[in-house]
Amino acid sequence: MDFEKENPPARQEPARGFVRLEPERADGCLTAVIRIPVRVVVLVLFVPVRMIWDLLTISAKASGRALATVGRVLLVVPAGWLYEHVLVPVAKALGYVAYGVLVLPWIALWKYVVVPGVRYGIVVPVVWVYRRVLSPVGHGLAWLARGLGFGIAAVARGVGAAVVWLVVTLLVVPVVWVVMMLLVKPVVWFWRAGLAPVGREIAAAAGHGWRIAGYISRAVGRALKWLGWNLLGRPVRWAWLSVCTPVGHWVRDAGWAPAKRAAVEAGRGARAAVRAARETVRQARQDAWRALVGGARHEVRTAPEPAVADAREPLVSPARTLGGKTIAPSAAPAPEISLLGESTAKQG
Repeated sequence: MDFEKENPPARQEPARGFVRLEPERADGCLTAVIRIPVRVVVLVLFVPVRMIWDLLTISAKASGRALATVGRVLLVVPAGWLYEHVLVPVAKALGYVAYGVLVLPWIALWKYVVVPGVRYGIVVPVVWVYRRVLSPVGHGLAWLARGLGFGIAAVARGVGAAVVWLVVTLLVVPVVWVVMMLLVKPVVWFWRAGLAPVGREIAAAAGHGWRIAGYISRAVGRALKWLGWNLLGRPVRWAWLSVCTPVGHWVRDAGWAPAKRAAVEAGRGARAAVRAARETVRQARQDAWRALVGGARHEVRTAPEPAVADAREPLVSPARTLGGKTIAPSAAPAPEISLLGESTAKQG
């Protein structure tokens, strides 16, 4: 009964290039039994509730529109006219009056009284005094100070030079000469005549001794290396090549390799059996649940079993009897030329 119901939203189509696959529903027996009674009960309960809801919706929309129209005619339109034709002109007139009574006198006082008084009463006299009196006096004092400073600096430089010459001549030169004669020259003579030759001889002797010790050390090392190779290395090498290597190869080929192949084959067989049993149990559980409550049918694709290479020896093709066209698995190969009356093969 909702006459102004909005159109239902259009069904969104899947994007071009993508296909949406919905799983097929397989309803079980329990779902099929309870579906129809539940739908009947829900329909009986929801029909009167939906009719009442539609009536209330239509009434609310009509009442809202009527109230909105009355409010707009009685309140909004008069208020807009009053604001536009009464309040706005009155406010503008009051603004003009307040500006003329309060703002304009202060602007005129500042512009025509305060600014001229401060400019011509304070600023102009101060500037004249600075330019005509203070600036010339300052320049004269600065010139006097520069001249006095130059004179004081010249006198100070002369006095300083005289003091420095006296100090150097009377104190520094005698002290330096005494120190050179009593300390530096004896130390230099002792270094050149005694310590330097002795040091050179000690360094040369150390170098020769280090080189000779190196030759002796290399000779002793070569001797120890020769003894170690002849006493230990050769016997161990002979034992490794002649005894240990053949024994290890025999153990690897005769014991380890067959055992490893047997273990690998046993593991592959056990894993294949476990996978098959697990897949069987899972498929049975899914079938039982789908039969009870229904559900989506999904195709279960089992991965192909990896091909197990047969480690056994290749089978020899069965022999064919010369007396017939059949192949007997247990028949022994017969000679190409056989005597008449003799049996060519025995059936196993």
